[in-house]
Amino acid sequence: MTEKIAIILGSARKNSDTKFYADIVFKEQNHKIFDLLDFEISTYSYDNKYPISDKFLNLIDELLNFETFVFATPVYWYSMSGLMKTFFDRLTELKKEKKEIGRKFKNKSVLLLVAGSDKEIPLGFEIPFKLTSEYFDMTYKNHIYFSTTHIKTENENIEIKRNFINNIEKKVTENNEWNKKIF
Repeated sequence: MTEKIAIILGSARKNSDTKFYADIVFKEQNHKIFDLLDFEISTYSYDNKYPISDKFLNLIDELLNFETFVFATPVYWYSMSGLMKTFFDRLTELKKEKKEIGRKFKNKSVLLLVAGSDKEIPLGFEIPFKLTSEYFDMTYKNHIYFSTTHIKTENENIEIKRNFINNIEKKVTENNEWNKKIF
């Protein structure tokens, strides 16, 4: 049986703001989080030689059981995280050496969940996600962005997260365009 949502988390911290927002937004949905910190994924190699410990293809095998991919990443220097970029670079082999696997991405849906310190998502941030979706014949749906500009101290962070938990359902419901495109 195919599960609905696979959240590919690309934060450098286990208990990141990005994970916090993903947990809240998808708490009522059938989902599974795949934290890229839990998978040894080597950088892309043109000669297609990877250490035995590399788990990229194992992760891909698991992801293919899902209908929707949510790429959850913080903003690092106006772009996706390094972990997420390494994952995206490795997708190259699914269009070259392992085309039969890459073809299985067709008709999957893609969403983007982003947390960053700017007031708005950086200009052009979505482009790699949109074009990669198109390249694999997947459907890019939309993004949701959470700004962390208001967070100053850890205690404020905890209080803000408590308030956020109390208000997230309202925010997601009010954002009907995004909500309709997810489910």
